Amino acid sequence: MNRTTQLARAISWIGHPLVFVMVSIGIVTMTQLASATAWPILVILFLSVIAPTAVLLIIGVRSGHWQDADVSVREERKRFYPWAIPISAVGVVATWLTRAPSFVLRGGLVTLGLFVVAAIANSRIKISLHTLFASYCTVILFRIGMICGVVALLLGGLVFWSRLYLGRHTVVETMAGVAVGIAGGILAAWWP
Repeated sequence: MNRTTQLARAISWIGHPLVFVMVSIGIVTMTQLASATAWPILVILFLSVIAPTAVLLIIGVRSGHWQDADVSVREERKRFYPWAIPISAVGVVATWLTRAPSFVLRGGLVTLGLFVVAAIANSRIKISLHTLFASYCTVILFRIGMICGVVALLLGGLVFWSRLYLGRHTVVETMAGVAVGIAGGILAAWWP
């Protein structure tokens, strides 16, 4: 394996939706809320969404349902979305029950909607979830501040490149991810 492939794989792991989303949630909650409020929300989202999704991916790979933790094969995603969507819904319910601020609940609802859109689209196109969530988080992080947004944009660009370089997606699939992610970010953070 050459160095460029190693770099692309590293970027792909750093830009994995679970990582990108969790770091972004951390930045948003820590900058917008007092730490006494932010930490419980982070723990709730980690336990209700991030950890269960990570376990789902690990079990899926170990059982042979998926070739990799990215669920890169379109046919394999038919077994991923029926689990990922309810897990995302549990996160929405958990944030609602704990009376998290409205922007957290709104972000959860939009995230759930993004999974539904990607699942529906999967019958025709394997939308890149890496570029979808990188774009989604980038738009939200620009709302937090220019530096956060620019750093996320640079990482998102590298994620876009890595998905193409590794042959996990086509240009159309990565661009579809970017478009859906931007729309979701606007709905979550910029829409009145």
